[in-house]
Amino acid sequence: MLDFTGKKVVVTGGGVGIGRAIVEAFHAAGAKVLTIEHIADRASALRAENPEIIVIDGDVTCENDLQSLTNAVAAEFGALDVLVNNVGDFLVIGPFEAMSAADMDRVLSTNLGQAMRVTQMMLPALKRSGAGSSVISISSIEAFRGVPNCVAYGAAKAGLTGFTMSLSLELAPLGIRVNCIAPETTDTPQLAIDYVIPPKNRANMDKWIPLGRFGKPEDCAGAALYLASDLAGWVTGTTLHVDGGALAAAGWTRTPDGQWTNTPLVSGNAIELPGA
Repeated sequence: MLDFTGKKVVVTGGGVGIGRAIVEAFHAAGAKVLTIEHIADRASALRAENPEIIVIDGDVTCENDLQSLTNAVAAEFGALDVLVNNVGDFLVIGPFEAMSAADMDRVLSTNLGQAMRVTQMMLPALKRSGAGSSVISISSIEAFRGVPNCVAYGAAKAGLTGFTMSLSLELAPLGIRVNCIAPETTDTPQLAIDYVIPPKNRANMDKWIPLGRFGKPEDCAGAALYLASDLAGWVTGTTLHVDGGALAAAGWTRTPDGQWTNTPLVSGNAIELPGA
């Protein structure tokens, strides 16, 4: 039931990290995959390593590039079975009070606006495939908890949840399903764990997530395959939390000796907890 032979899939931002893992997972499952990537080196590397994957250079926050994506889907696919809105980024980290209007707009556009615009542009192709087609957006655990110094990001990801729920109702009569995936910190070039976690704290990494590790891109790829498959044929308007139990823990972590605590001070030494 995870055989996507003959299916047509679009993934935004497929050059690296979660996006690339999703691209390669659908390709391995037999799908014809098209992706758009705004960093040229990443696009070139993906083309070189996976010649059967269609890779377009472009930025989905730019109107001209979005039109190029739409034209490519029409030319290569005609109809579309799966859309994965993967693009997103913190972009600006710091106090909300100090955030400029331009930075705020950029964060909202990158994490919410483009997903809405891409989905709207892809709807005619999704409708041509009809019942069974699927829209999946990559959100974040930060859509479901507060995230200091990333207020606009958290707001945008929460907005993505509302977009998903509302659009799922509009498209349900057509049999088109709309869902989200919300990961916790995932080790990617965008958020490299070795860079984010200070060396003195890495011994505690297995204590911060209930399942004992941070995410891998393949975790989200597996979730995307499930949501796009017939196994999830009665799943729409919801969010699949791919977070190792982090949201369920609601701030509870383990100390170095394995005891649960909801205070990040252990023997007077602060544990620096990364966000998603």
